[in-house]
Amino acid sequence: MTDKILIKKTINPFNKKIEIEGDKSLSIRWALLASQSLGKSTSTNLLKSEDVLNTLNCLKKLGVKVNLTKNKCTIHGVGINGLKDNKKKIVLNAGNSGTLARLIMGLLVHSKNEIKLIGDKSLSKRDFKRIIKPLKKFGAKFKSNSGGLPLTIIGTNNPKPIKYSENIGSAQCKSAIMLAALNTKGKTIIKAKKSRNHSELLFKYLNIPIKTINKNKFDLIEINGGSHFQSFNYKIPSDISSAAFFIILTTLSKNSKLVIKNVNVNPTRTGVLKILRKMGANIILKKIQTYKGEKIADIQVKSAKQIKPINCPTNLNSSAIDEFLIIFLLAAKAKGISYFKNLSELNQKESPRLKWGAKILQLIGIKTITTKDSIKIYGNPNLVINKKIIIKNYLGDHRVFMSSVIAASVYGGQWTIHDKHSIKTSFPTFLKIINKIKK
Repeated sequence: MTDKILIKKTINPFNKKIEIEGDKSLSIRWALLASQSLGKSTSTNLLKSEDVLNTLNCLKKLGVKVNLTKNKCTIHGVGINGLKDNKKKIVLNAGNSGTLARLIMGLLVHSKNEIKLIGDKSLSKRDFKRIIKPLKKFGAKFKSNSGGLPLTIIGTNNPKPIKYSENIGSAQCKSAIMLAALNTKGKTIIKAKKSRNHSELLFKYLNIPIKTINKNKFDLIEINGGSHFQSFNYKIPSDISSAAFFIILTTLSKNSKLVIKNVNVNPTRTGVLKILRKMGANIILKKIQTYKGEKIADIQVKSAKQIKPINCPTNLNSSAIDEFLIIFLLAAKAKGISYFKNLSELNQKESPRLKWGAKILQLIGIKTITTKDSIKIYGNPNLVINKKIIIKNYLGDHRVFMSSVIAASVYGGQWTIHDKHSIKTSFPTFLKIINKIKK
């Protein structure tokens, strides 16, 4: 079977309702916290992507009983510090998932034996020094490949609570420290630059001793670790990062309307909605509710009449960091110049995404000026593509693939997009939903 897709024509006007798979960040966090609980936890609408399946496989290697069926997943928690790492030479494969690799390191600060963590080619190029540094303060030791994967973690029998300033705005780094604190007696204090807060909300819902103080530019988080908590059931809401592709598809399509049901619209994740509205997108949230701390809504989108350029506020960067590739595609259609800056974190993703965003725009005839952390996009409201475009050699980054599919579907041309398998890491049904909208 070929691992590429050919798109020759744009999408016709549509009026559809869709429901997409569970939020990846919440699916992984649910699994890791369920493993630390006492009793049996059950999840429905768990994202069955490679990243989440790798999470479940890693937990199994650490002695956690996991049952996965078509409709639900059950995890039998082993409690705080209950992971079974008596076997020597345990190797955990995180595949392509930075969330899994970084968060599970926090659970291993109390490991009894050396545990090796590996990943695929793309993940192995990413920075783990940001996680190693705080976890060393707890007392864990590391052997690493210049701060990357593969790495080996050697836990400590007596982890010490720490005080740490997280200055990057990385929810993965913050969450790794929180999970380490969960397994450490005493009070850990984190001063964290603003980032998504799924871990904090789950800790509060589970009555784990946590105190958060929200400041203007950072959050103070205090965790009293070492306390057991009970198992919990969770229906995972749909992923806004996945929904973003269809929001842009509808915004750029003529005479179209789409409703995406039950999407997680946590305010630390909705930077993409704020940015798109500033650019003229017609987006309305309906049936808003709160579920176990998370805000959920149906997202209604209609075709935009005109796309406006944006000087993107940097305070929205962290809450839209996974969506900038697709936002750049909207800027391509704007009447004027859009400017995005302070985006060095984009190049810490599965591929150097800032570079790939610029490359896709250049391929479709859009002028850009880029630096190591910024991009200016000279929009063309009359953009139509009448040539062949090939997308390949991008480290199998799922968001590059999906962004290319959306570009082909709205801007025209004949596109050959390689590495179709990449969507399995985060959104296996992406192409099925595209085809459903086309019908």
